[in-house]
Amino acid sequence: MRQIGRFGVAIACLTALSSPALSEGDASRGEASYRPCAACHMIGEGAINRVGPHLDGLMGRPVGGLSDYRYSDTLVNAGANGVTWTEDNLDRFLADPQGYYRGTRMVFRGITDAQTRADLVAYIVQEAGSYDSAAAPSTGEVPPEIAAVLAIEGDFAYGEYLSSECTACHANQSGGDIPGIAGLAPSTFIHALMSYKIGEREHQVMTMLVNRLGDEEIAALAAYFATVE
Repeated sequence: MRQIGRFGVAIACLTALSSPALSEGDASRGEASYRPCAACHMIGEGAINRVGPHLDGLMGRPVGGLSDYRYSDTLVNAGANGVTWTEDNLDRFLADPQGYYRGTRMVFRGITDAQTRADLVAYIVQEAGSYDSAAAPSTGEVPPEIAAVLAIEGDFAYGEYLSSECTACHANQSGGDIPGIAGLAPSTFIHALMSYKIGEREHQVMTMLVNRLGDEEIAALAAYFATVE
């Protein structure tokens, strides 16, 4: 039997999913489905990378293709092999992120309803637009509160000392409702925590915990968890 490789297997396994024609997706309905996504992925004018990469210019962009965002090796390798985002593979990825690109850091169980996915894809296509390889990447401005923490050189040892409160819930999670934090790039970790502190994301427990941390402590935790596997 001809060997089709890891990415080929992922695609082949998901071709059996029943999905309405993506052209049947309703972008107005998809906007409502996108709201939970917006906690991690900005889209539209001025979008920047936060917990997840921004989605501007997504269609036709190489998978794992933003130079200023740290992706999982799985996505980087896919882009290096010439895979770009299309409506079809975006639909399949949204159906089962971990199944389609095993090892992705995106903690999301997927959307089983095919029509909901078609609507969401229609909205993303409408708002994200197409990739322009000649255009400068959209980076936007980092909020000053986050920029201040990014400028701090985190103390690894201090971060290790503080880490137990984080690992009580985020102990090497690779799926489910609690995201894994091991191996996150410091910038990604800092953006994630600070988004609660400045009100961009809302979660009662996380907001309470993060508000107890100072800038030095957040930078230290980021330095520590970047080294954890």
